[in-house]
Amino acid sequence: MAAVLRSGRSFLLPAPVPRGLCPPGCCSGAMQEPPPLAARPESPGPSAAPRAAAGWLGALRFDNRALRSLPLDPSEENVPRQVPGACFSRVRPSPVQSPRLVAMSLPALALLGLEPPAAGALEELEAEAALYFSGNRLLPGAEPAAHCYCGHQFGSFAGQLGDGAAMYLGEVLSPRGERWEIQLKGAGLTPFSRQADGRKVLRSSIREFLCSEAMFHLGIPTTRAGTCVTSDSKVVRDIFYDGNPKNERCTIVLRIASTFIRFGSFEIFKPTDEYTGRKGPSVNRNDIRIQMLNYVISTFYPEIQQAYSDNSVQRNAAFFREVTKRTARMVAEWQCVGFCHGVLNTDNMSIVGLTIDYGPFGFMDRYDPEHICNGSDNAGRYAYNKQPEICKWNLGKLAEALVPELPLEISELILKEEYDAEFERHYLQKMRKKLGLIHLELEDDDKLVSELLETMHLTGGDFTNTFRLLSSFLGNLDPLKLEDFLEKIAMQCASMEELKVAFRPQMDPRQLSMMLMLAQSNPQLFALIGTKANINKELERIEQFSKLQQLTAADLLSKNKRHWKEWLQKYRVRLEKERESVSNADVWNAEHVKIMNSNNPKYILRNYIAQNAIEAAENGDFTEVQYYHSTLLKTLFAKWCFKM
Repeated sequence: MAAVLRSGRSFLLPAPVPRGLCPPGCCSGAMQEPPPLAARPESPGPSAAPRAAAGWLGALRFDNRALRSLPLDPSEENVPRQVPGACFSRVRPSPVQSPRLVAMSLPALALLGLEPPAAGALEELEAEAALYFSGNRLLPGAEPAAHCYCGHQFGSFAGQLGDGAAMYLGEVLSPRGERWEIQLKGAGLTPFSRQADGRKVLRSSIREFLCSEAMFHLGIPTTRAGTCVTSDSKVVRDIFYDGNPKNERCTIVLRIASTFIRFGSFEIFKPTDEYTGRKGPSVNRNDIRIQMLNYVISTFYPEIQQAYSDNSVQRNAAFFREVTKRTARMVAEWQCVGFCHGVLNTDNMSIVGLTIDYGPFGFMDRYDPEHICNGSDNAGRYAYNKQPEICKWNLGKLAEALVPELPLEISELILKEEYDAEFERHYLQKMRKKLGLIHLELEDDDKLVSELLETMHLTGGDFTNTFRLLSSFLGNLDPLKLEDFLEKIAMQCASMEELKVAFRPQMDPRQLSMMLMLAQSNPQLFALIGTKANINKELERIEQFSKLQQLTAADLLSKNKRHWKEWLQKYRVRLEKERESVSNADVWNAEHVKIMNSNNPKYILRNYIAQNAIEAAENGDFTEVQYYHSTLLKTLFAKWCFKM
């Protein structure tokens, strides 16, 4: 969780999206059952408690195809260890004391075919959900397992990682024929837990639960969250890494997705890395790589399997091309709502283009292209403006992991030709909608968007609220109305106090002076202990902070209005071109506002909202979480659908 919680005005937007995980034009949540692959016989998995027929949850129909199609670890020793030659290890959820439900997403559970409870039955269903989705009891047909994968973390290969706190329960077939993998996150030790305990706590679980569902309602491809269950079991956590640990409640989230296989799943075959000396646990097991490709493509990309069934290289190329495009569209969607993932390692990149693994994520308040939501990302590798570049880098690592089944010269060409073009196309298409530019696509539109973002940056504009406010600007305002609009947009700009905090120098002047002298006298040594980018950023802070000292609040307001007036003049000219291209201006106005409102969230999950819910829950009050997820979310979703 980000250490700094900023104030804000709003939290989530439910947007019109189809059932499942993805908006139209992306990947479908519905998975057709592919032709059968060579399958290994199923064997009954271990259970946390004797299996018993569930009531409401007894309707779930399991068909655990991943465990039949991919190699299983022959050992069931549930201790941290290397797992060679396998994609999954059987595990046992560790029971918790007095599990109880924090919140439940009935729309997410409906994906599995679970009907909403009848009147008066909710309390009984909540108790059942807490029992089974804590891991204290297993559903008939569930086969708990932990997935083996590797990953590049902050640019360096980390070797074997795997599901250290997550457990695959199985795959549920819905009445519609859709296939959904369900996971428990925080259910205890696995062979991949390393030095950890396999547990998650209330604060991180609430954040994942709320953000998974918020992203879905924003229309962004994402995993879903079905339940959040806490307990009286405790683990020790040092929240701020300051030597002040405390006991926190073990909490488990039920996660739902078509699959949780990721880029790092294919990195288990990586030979010894020349920089870190680490290697994957299944080096030289190309037979398993082939099994994984067969399974992933036939299950989640059946149209590609069907089109290229007689040529594996062409099939694998088409698969990589589609993963590249989905990833580009996903990160374009992030950029358009100001979402920062925070930990874009290859092990946190979904093979089907979903937002996955919510850790130190954050939505921007004030627009800052270099916004960092992860307090441990000191170099800013995963800053907001670097996310598109990093996702492309991660795709490059996936390409390397697919060799020899997909030659690198083919995948590199695909990445070069497809990624940037798909990202820019989708990003600009979305930004045009956010600005209500719905009839014409002009060459200078990307420049208009860039200048808007630059104006936001100069004035410290609130990213979400500024876009939302622009829907009330129709371009034909008289001077008095224009001044009124400028007053409104100026209210979304950063105050003098906020700017002074943002630009306050962070380095001791003596330290900065020494670093500057070192950069001049010994560039090689300087490169080892400091970065030019960090020094330049500090110099910029000093300059901006100095300028702020000379400004009054009235000066700042006047300056901000001037910047916005300049951009609004350009925006007005562009809107006029839109009007001139249609025959009925009134119809255009209505459509323009509708499109803008449907693409500019009124609410996002701001940090302070999540923190309010967490603090209440830690004091035993779950109504804040339930309110933000259920009551307010449903109310806004209903209003949103009515508007559309």
